[in-house]
Amino acid sequence: MSAIHEPELLTTGEAAALLRASRQHVVDLCDGGLLPCVRTGTHRRIRRVDLETVLAPALTRDQLKALWLHRAVAGRLVADPPAVLAKAAANLDRLRTVHPDGMAARWLDRWRQLLNLGTEAVLDALTSGSPQATELRQNSPFAGVLSEPERHAVLSAFTATWRRERAA
Repeated sequence: MSAIHEPELLTTGEAAALLRASRQHVVDLCDGGLLPCVRTGTHRRIRRVDLETVLAPALTRDQLKALWLHRAVAGRLVADPPAVLAKAAANLDRLRTVHPDGMAARWLDRWRQLLNLGTEAVLDALTSGSPQATELRQNSPFAGVLSEPERHAVLSAFTATWRRERAA
């Protein structure tokens, strides 16, 4: 099987289509060191994982902190789905009256859809690093699921880990 057809390696044309950019732009990104590539003869090949990093950049510190908090909520959800989902539904009802329209309302409606789909769909949104899940967490209906000591413990662990990993 040639490198062109391997799912992990993309041609510059395939990468350009995924980026919605020109092939030359992808070549320029590769040559400028902004997009890692491997050479096969005179051709550039881009690893899919490297392209996905460009498509979905790393989370900001605040987004990562929210992800940690929501992973803790996910732990509570798997331990007691009815209680956590009921709390989220009640919070959604309250938040939806505060935000009757606009973008916040759209994200809250998306949370309602996920709650209706069940525990697995909610777990995916709570723990995923996808751009959509990141946006969902900015309009979270899970306030009050974690106790204040639990919330503080997660935030302390996050801060310590963040500092340790940045110091290395």
